[in-house]
Order: sequence, then structure tokens, then C-alpha cells
Amino acid sequence: MSVSKTMEVKERIARLRALMKAKNIDVYYIPNGDDHLSDEYTADYFKCKSWMSGFSGESGCTIVTEKFAGLWTDGRYFTQAEDELKGTGVELMRMRQEGVPDPLDFLVSETPENGVLGFDGKVVSVSAAKHLAKQLAEKNAVIKMDEDLAGMVWGDERPPMPKEKIFVLAKKYTGESAEERIARVREEMKKNGADVLILTALEDPCWMLNIRGNDIECTPVVYAFAMVTMRKVYYYADAVKITPKTGKYLADAGVTVKPYNGLEKDLKKLKNKTIWANLRQLNAYLESLIDASNTIKNAPSPVGMFRAVKNKTEMKCLRNAHVKDGVAMVRFIKWVKENIGRIPMSEISAEDHLYALRAERKDYIEPSFPTISAYKGNAAMMHYSASPETNAQLSPEGFLLVDSGGTYKDGTTDITRTIALGPLSDDEKRYYTLVLKGHLDLANARFLYGTTGQNLDILARGPLWNIDIDYQCGTGHGVGHVLSVHEGPQSVGWGFTRMRPAVKLEEGMIVTDEPGVYLPRELGVRIENELLVRKGTKNFYGQFMYFENVTYCPYEPDAIDVSLLNEDEIRQINEYHSAVYDILSPYLDAQDQEWLKKETRRIGK
Repeated sequence: MSVSKTMEVKERIARLRALMKAKNIDVYYIPNGDDHLSDEYTADYFKCKSWMSGFSGESGCTIVTEKFAGLWTDGRYFTQAEDELKGTGVELMRMRQEGVPDPLDFLVSETPENGVLGFDGKVVSVSAAKHLAKQLAEKNAVIKMDEDLAGMVWGDERPPMPKEKIFVLAKKYTGESAEERIARVREEMKKNGADVLILTALEDPCWMLNIRGNDIECTPVVYAFAMVTMRKVYYYADAVKITPKTGKYLADAGVTVKPYNGLEKDLKKLKNKTIWANLRQLNAYLESLIDASNTIKNAPSPVGMFRAVKNKTEMKCLRNAHVKDGVAMVRFIKWVKENIGRIPMSEISAEDHLYALRAERKDYIEPSFPTISAYKGNAAMMHYSASPETNAQLSPEGFLLVDSGGTYKDGTTDITRTIALGPLSDDEKRYYTLVLKGHLDLANARFLYGTTGQNLDILARGPLWNIDIDYQCGTGHGVGHVLSVHEGPQSVGWGFTRMRPAVKLEEGMIVTDEPGVYLPRELGVRIENELLVRKGTKNFYGQFMYFENVTYCPYEPDAIDVSLLNEDEIRQINEYHSAVYDILSPYLDAQDQEWLKKETRRIGK
């Protein structure tokens, strides 16, 4: 970070501390989320945690006291945070590492007897706020959550709330109309005795109403809330986002449109109702508006599971999206390998070329997240983003890791390939092959119904644990249908259940399969495909399940050390490569077909 930027961060924290002192606040908490408690990607307006600390990653929180400023983030971002926090006075707190307290526990411990903990109640969940209030009561300390101090410091320089137009996703892509989806929601409300359902997660109203937006970069969602009763559906969004065509569509579906902040007024009006709301997803400010005569049913929104389990139309569409995406990826890797060392090439120029190739595909909307194009040591930063200051020039040696994806009208993709640009060391090949072994072990798993992603995580980590290496993140995440590239409730990982409780893997769910090796400032290797959960054999033992691989792109043949593979793994690679060629070659010209034939050649000992 430049000297000017570090001074800006120091000045911001000093101004925050002055405001804290004026308002008698001892500790101030700035999480990563927005008013909907999005846990990763948000609009620029909500990036207070990053603005205050100087850390640009999408995870974690900033905590400030009179004499301490700290940034908590997870293992995906340790190296990036080290670089970005230098000279700022903000201490890096490596989450889930020995000796590093949980941020909520730290808030409690640092708030003095009779003290005050402050935060913006609109970006902290009811669950977190109640947990903190209970702990602080033992110290006779209180919470002040009615003001956004970080936003006050940011002032007029703060970006505005997005005003992007909403568009309708046709039934041919979703398989159900908005009316049908609303009926499914009401059926679940009836089963659970709920009079009112509050939808706060950004993806939920989008799924239920088959609408999408552009309020967050690379995530086609709308900043909006929804409330469902047995007779009415209210949709809370800024009017400027709704075109006459979209307005008519919503009205025809029986939806009443209200202003974005209209939910606050409507919550105050509710009396003697059973209100279904997920207290992990409802912000503390909104909960404070609900009259005590109401009963809150605290449970995950039914929409979360509905959108996680893709229907037959969505499955068909997402397979088609992955074919288009595979064509773009094959053309990209071919371009990189044929031009490395012949033309100037950098992380950013490679990234831009991939963006252009995806944009040529039918029904393309946008990238599903900012592309990670990382050469050699930069790839050790799991969520690295090349910038003019860090942009590495590529040479015909070592690895280029590219983690990317596209949002199409028929699906969302997420794929990582680690590409050999030239000669590799024995260690580079060894790491690549061990990552590939774990990737294959998960992709080819057979498991009984009732299994969770947490149960399967060891399959992907096993080959790396055998040499005392781990990756400090989950193995896989859910993927939305033309929604967020990182969605739950399903995931594959261990040790993350506090943030995302384990759920059974259901047919129609998507999980990614992305083990990796990350040696700080040396190299990064990751291989990622999307897997679709399917039903297999049902017999005396129960319902068996398996994964259908829906990502089509060759692995890196020049990085595979065949001596580390067993015969079954060799068979799996050859079968996958045969499928990749058969599925993608009809969409490629003769030169691209010839190249792909070589890349998917059979391997053996």
C-alpha cells in the first residue's frame, strides 16, 4: 500500500476514534455485510470495513478501540491482508488460527465494565446482537446500534446506493412462474403456522419473483426486501429500478411494489402475528421495529432450500451454460499456451482476453465474480485480484492460476484451472497431482442420502494431509442459478459450521470441488469443477447419491506426475477428458479441435 493510502487509513481511524469518544463508545464493530447481511459481495456503498481498514478482500470485519485497530479475515486472504495493511496501524487477526480470538468474543472482552459497544444495527444480525447483549450484560455494558459511525466518517465521499434496472428472467430458464413459486412459499408457511414471511437475503426475492438486477458487481441481484402473507406479496425496492414493463409483470403476478425503506413501516404495523424470519439473516435494526405482541419463528427461509435444489429445467439450462463456458475456457487456455513468450502478456491482459471470450457466448450477462488471474507467488493469495500495482508479467515457465466464471441467462459457472506456461519443477508437478487426486476423490464419491458436505471434505483434503499440507478455506460452496456464485445452505468443508450449519446434500444441489495448495509468495495450485448432486442406486442399505460433473475443460496434462496416480485415477482422468472432447468439440473450429484433442490425450504409466 502506498504511503498516501496508509496515511488515509490512519486518518480515518483517528476520525472514527474521535467520534467514538464524543458518543461515549468504547469499542466499534464494522462487519463486512450490508442491510441484508450478505456475507461476501456487497455494493460499494456498504464497504465500510474495507474503507476503514484499507483491506480490499470480501471477508472479515474491522474492530476499533481507543488504542487498537484490527482486521479479522480468513485463510483465503492472509497474504493479501499482510500486504494491504502494512503501515496502516491495523493489525491482521488471522481467523481460526491458534491464539486468535473470535471477533465476537473479542468485542465482549474489550468492552469495559459499564462500557458501550457500538455498531450499525442494520449490518449486524439479530443472532449476533443478542449473543453480544447477553455476554455484555454480565459486565453491565450495553450496545449502541442506532448510528453508522463509519458511514458518518466516510461522509460525502461515500458511493451512492445502486439504482440499476430490474429485469425478468423468463420461465424457459427457471422452469416455474412467479405465481407458482409464490404458491410453494405459501404452502411452506401454512405447514409451519406462519402468518408472515420476511425475505431479507438478496437472492430470495429474486428467485421467488424470477427477477434479477445489477446492484452488486458480478452478482445479478437487487437491493430489495419482500414480505409474503397468505393474501399479499410486498416487494420493497427503489422505484427508479422498476421499468413500466417490469412493473406490469410484478402487478400481473399479484405483487405490490413499495419503497425500499417501506419494510420498516410495515413491520411496525404487524400485531399478534407469527412472523417467519431467519435471525441470522434479519438485521438487528429491523427486528427492533417488531411489536412484542408478535411471535417470531426463527428458521431459515424456505426459499433458501428451494433455490439450492435446482429443478429439471434449471439443471438442463446450467448444463448448457457450462458447455458454452467450456468453449470459452478452451479457447482461452489455447491462446495463453500458444502465445506465451511470443507476445507481451500479463495477469491483467490474460484476464481481459478471457472476459472477451465469455462475452461472445449466447445469453452472456456478466462475469460471475471478478476473475482471479494469478501468476506464480500471486496465486498463493486465494482471492487475489490483479491491479496495476501488482500486475505480473507472464513468462513461459511456472503456473498461471485462473479462477473465473460467467453468468448467463441459463446458468452460473465457476471454474479454476492452473495452467503450465512452460517448464515445471518436480515439486510443482507433485503439488498439482496431489491436488488433482483430492479433486477426483471428491468428484467420484458415492454416498448415502443424509450425508453432508462436511462429511465428504476429507476426500478432497486427504492426499494433501498425507504430506502435512492443508488449505485454509472450505473445499466447495453452493452456486446459485443466475444468482450469487457463492450460495448455501450446502457447502463442502470442515470447521465452518458456526457460519454455515451442515445440511444434507439433496438431488439438484450444486457444490464446487476445489482443493488447492498455497505456499505464501511461492505458488498456488487450485483445480475447480462444479458438481451436481444426483440420486444413484436405491437398495437394502438406502438411497445412494453421486455427483455429476457439469464442468467441461481439460486438466493440465503437462503438470500431471503419472507416477503418483493409481490405475483408477488414471481411468477417471481419461474418461473425463474423453467426455470433455466429445461435448465441446462440436462447438470448436478445426484448429481448436486439434488442440483440444492433444490436451485430452490419454495418459498412462
